[in-house]
Amino acid sequence: MQENQDRQQLAAYLEQFDIQDVFHEPLLPHVSLYMFEPGEELCRQGGQSEILYVLVKGMTKTSTTSPEGRTLVLSFKTPPEMIGDIEYIEKIENMNTVEAVTPVEALGIPYQWLYRYGQDHPPLLQFLLKIITSKFRIKSDSMSFNLMHPVETRLASYLLSVTTEQNPVLITGHPADYNLTDIANLIGTSYRHLNRVIGQFCTEGWIVRKRGSIAILNRPALYQLAGAAVF
Repeated sequence: MQENQDRQQLAAYLEQFDIQDVFHEPLLPHVSLYMFEPGEELCRQGGQSEILYVLVKGMTKTSTTSPEGRTLVLSFKTPPEMIGDIEYIEKIENMNTVEAVTPVEALGIPYQWLYRYGQDHPPLLQFLLKIITSKFRIKSDSMSFNLMHPVETRLASYLLSVTTEQNPVLITGHPADYNLTDIANLIGTSYRHLNRVIGQFCTEGWIVRKRGSIAILNRPALYQLAGAAVF
């Protein structure tokens, strides 16, 4: 993690996401801009939560680890997103581990200043409410999606959601990227079944799998398979 001292860039992010009112005059001096490299953790499950982050650039991966040591990927997040919001409100330890998938930039403000200057600030409270309710809605939609659609549909939808026509390659070989175990966990299937479905997609000519990557060859076919199911 590295702190960026560029206050102009910080102000630009506040304007870009229209959150100037969220961090009003008493809070603003305590807001910093942080940069994280792929694989760096913004917070670790069970650790002491001290900073509220607002993701403004890049992508993060949220995961949880069971007492037996099994890790489950819960979600991938892009801006604008809050990290540490529930921990701030509930005053609890970090519920999950959040790490950077790509280079990440995030606004950060220590809880101590939020407790002092933000407890009665309506724009901040409304922003927190909006983000938290959105998380619950997305979680509900994801659970319904995994229950209602076969793995083929889930994988097609997932591949479409994390690639574009301009960037059709999914890197799977780096621990901080979209490794196959993470993908299997996220779409609710086993690693073995995921490999079988990937093999089917390769046979159909929709994707090509190489060591450490998956490239999309036929987006229209994946869209047809995914239908209205948006991951």
